[in-house]
Amino acid sequence: MGRSVARTTVRSGIFRMTQLDPIDRRILEILVADARIPLTELARAVGLSKTPVAQRLKRLEESGIITGYRAILSPLKLGLTHVTYVEISMSDTRQKALEEFNAAVRLIPEVEECYMIAGGYDYQLKIRSRDMAHFRQVMAERISTLPYITSTSSYVAMEAVVEQNWTAI
Repeated sequence: MGRSVARTTVRSGIFRMTQLDPIDRRILEILVADARIPLTELARAVGLSKTPVAQRLKRLEESGIITGYRAILSPLKLGLTHVTYVEISMSDTRQKALEEFNAAVRLIPEVEECYMIAGGYDYQLKIRSRDMAHFRQVMAERISTLPYITSTSSYVAMEAVVEQNWTAI
């Protein structure tokens, strides 16, 4: 069987990998909901025996579609109820400066997400903290000391309307 080239198509506004058949998509959907499901149950849920499901899982892992399995912790149960988005503008956006910033921001445990942005600013951070006082401490002692920052703007989230693992497969 020849190897197909991965192409993306839009279906109901969601990008889909055409190399995934409906069974692969169902496997991924089930794993996103419960990555600890026994192989026997997964096989039964998709209507195959264990061996073909194991082969499909191996292929999905080797292709990089499945990148790992991990526990998903509840930040709320851990007392991290305060979410702030921080826009960062940089004084230097040459590769060396970006690499230094990236390395430094990865060392801050309160940074839940960090994206390089094309637009009116350079980076967007999602900071998860206990409360406003903790956030102010993170800003003053960690974020503000990051290299090449010229300005920041912060936006406090009032409520999470959609917060989920990626399931658009």
